[in-house]
Amino acid sequence: MLVAAYNEAASIKDTLVSIALQKYPGPLQVIVINDGSQDNTADIVRQAEAKYPWLALLDLKKNAGKANALNQGLKIAEHDLIITVDADSYLHKVALINIVERYKLDPPNTRAVAGKILVRNSRENMLTKVQEWDYFLGIAATKRLQSLYQGTLVAQGAFSIYDRDALIEMGGWPECVGEDIVLTWALLKAGYRVGHCEDACLFTNAPMTLKVFVKQRQRWARGMIEAFIKHPTILIKPRLSTFFIHWNLFFPWLDIAFTFGFIPGLILACFGHYWIVGIMTLALLPLAFLLGLLNYKIERSMFKHLDLKVRKNFVGFLLYVLTYSFLLQPASILGYLDEVFRTRKTWGTK
Repeated sequence: MLVAAYNEAASIKDTLVSIALQKYPGPLQVIVINDGSQDNTADIVRQAEAKYPWLALLDLKKNAGKANALNQGLKIAEHDLIITVDADSYLHKVALINIVERYKLDPPNTRAVAGKILVRNSRENMLTKVQEWDYFLGIAATKRLQSLYQGTLVAQGAFSIYDRDALIEMGGWPECVGEDIVLTWALLKAGYRVGHCEDACLFTNAPMTLKVFVKQRQRWARGMIEAFIKHPTILIKPRLSTFFIHWNLFFPWLDIAFTFGFIPGLILACFGHYWIVGIMTLALLPLAFLLGLLNYKIERSMFKHLDLKVRKNFVGFLLYVLTYSFLLQPASILGYLDEVFRTRKTWGTK
């Protein structure tokens, strides 16, 4: 298991505790790669080494980015299966055994399986309450559907399992903003399958401020454009997952249409001018609400299986359905522009 850490003194201890509590009977090696942190992350991990025999610290003195940190950890990893976990996250007690079992039960050409990411700090403020539903409904539903068609498009670095030989074959994690999506598309282009394990849950701390949230979603959007640039031939691969890759081609145009068309049209409609957004367009909102409830029913059944309870967060659900896109789409456009104008690339939040 590889845990890349940069200035994670506030959270790395909890992450290691969650690993220690795993109900996993197999051999385990956990390498925390300290990527030149300026806080006492390395000291905390050194103290934990004395307590956990499976733990090792790889202390990089110079910060060189997440991809480099993971690649350095890969060089000294001893096992055939490599799991990545974010340093500010918390694993459910059966997450590790579930994701390993899913990998082994998936078709033979599977080379990666993405775990399920959920929000841990949803009670912090209204922004994290809304993001809870994005992870619980939007992201989870998308990955579940993609997996049915043999190709989850992102084995996210926050929690995924990979075949070691496949990682080496792909050259490891690429040096870019969206290293996880670019690596995943490389695996898909090579003809491998990428799955999804919906009962392997990791809880992460979602951004608590609008500024951090926008930067995160900029990074995700930029990563998608990077993947298209680095793997353009994936668009002509004759496989089921290609449909979803083609669908991703429309995202920038849909985001632009929403930001510069729907939002101004909605403002005009509020003043009685239905030039862009009309009554029938607004009638789609109840449909979005019903779709959200359907996904809720599906995800809740998985929660019961893991002895988890869905937090009561109805206000967050309403805001997610009615207003979330007003934050998400403009932030994504900023990410596309970052890649177009080649702005500076830095460590991001998940």
